[in-house]
Amino acid sequence: MSKDIRIKRGLALRLKGEAEKQIVEAPRSKTYAIKPPDFHSVVPKMTLKEGVRVLAGETLFYSKYTEEVKFTSPVSGTLIEIKRAERRRIVEVIIEAHPTDSYKDFGKMNAETAAPEEVKSRILESGCGAFIKQRPYDIVADPKDSPKAIFISAVSTAPLAADIGFVLKDKVAAFQEGINALNKLTSGKVHLSVDASSESCLKEIKGVELHKVKGPHPAGNVGVQIHKIDPLNRGERVWVVGAEDVTIIGNLFLTGELHADRTLAVTGSEAEDRKYYKAKIGANISDFIPQMPDSVRIISGDVLTGDKISNNQYIGFYHNSITLIPEGNQYRMFGWLPFTYNNIHSNSKTSLSWLMPKKKFEPTTNLNGEERALVVTGEMEEVLPMDIYPMQLLKACISGDIEKMENLGIYEVAPEDFALIDYVNTSKIEAQEIIRLGLDLMITEVG
Repeated sequence: MSKDIRIKRGLALRLKGEAEKQIVEAPRSKTYAIKPPDFHSVVPKMTLKEGVRVLAGETLFYSKYTEEVKFTSPVSGTLIEIKRAERRRIVEVIIEAHPTDSYKDFGKMNAETAAPEEVKSRILESGCGAFIKQRPYDIVADPKDSPKAIFISAVSTAPLAADIGFVLKDKVAAFQEGINALNKLTSGKVHLSVDASSESCLKEIKGVELHKVKGPHPAGNVGVQIHKIDPLNRGERVWVVGAEDVTIIGNLFLTGELHADRTLAVTGSEAEDRKYYKAKIGANISDFIPQMPDSVRIISGDVLTGDKISNNQYIGFYHNSITLIPEGNQYRMFGWLPFTYNNIHSNSKTSLSWLMPKKKFEPTTNLNGEERALVVTGEMEEVLPMDIYPMQLLKACISGDIEKMENLGIYEVAPEDFALIDYVNTSKIEAQEIIRLGLDLMITEVG
């Protein structure tokens, strides 16, 4: 039996450049990279040196403050470089891949009948603990915590995001085994959200409380679903796992090997070959797109929350899409005049786009204005379907007022929940960055 969630507030951004529903095998990258900055608040401690041969699933580094959390190689090969930035901070661990993978053997295990400690130990030893994030704070989960529930969102509402239902259609058995394993990590429920507007391949999954979600973005955000299903209070923890990451955990128990497979959607108006690719985590961007000119923005992830990357760089650990859109380096004469340029989407009535709700637009990275000391009352609340006051919470984060942040719901949000606020707010403030800084302050002061 499912429990429906209907979201009314939000914004459905219809953009050109959706990926064709076709999955092809991506070329094998010459090199792969695991990037420690993808794991917020993790300080990496290397276990291997440059020049060492590694197996797929072998530990590369672990978290300095939580040694049980390990990060493993997605492929077999040779560790050729540990890239560092200022203060010798590690930013990339690069592996030169072998032609075919050799896997570290963890041994097969029936997750449904195994003891909870055995399941947890296997997940941590294989590096699958990196797939489990916690709320509050949106960081890699501490295995010493006892989450009150685990949440999985199989709903993709972000613009040009990969269709999770399409990605998982042939991975149901591995998904079910992953669910069996996750059930051993909590005494509470495992919540699974699916798209109410389509027939989900996950509707027969056992061991979950199923929720059908309907509504505009950010209905697919797991933070919104937690808020509607089982809100967080101070001191509580819930764990969050990506839908495709559940299948990686499941395959670990079915095969005894870490198959770090990722299905990547290449999307965006500037992408020539828009389709889905079977690849490995940490693959090089050049395997999916040709060399791009400076006039094209390459984004690892979706247009609202992804990271800007360059040619020959590597895809983010948690990302399942690559988005290519034009750079906003061309400015329009008299662009501030209302109704002048109607090929651009706007959430305000100063553009005619609101009269064309089904039209698909071609965005650029242009902010269409600079940061200003102006906040329009009610503007942020229109696109955040949570019972919090976003403008007041942002102000509390800026001022570092911990008590106000707690009272205004800082424990329930993550930066991605404020992505649409970045898009629609007239003041052009970086709301996601402000929330991230606020969360970091809470980690330091409250823990």
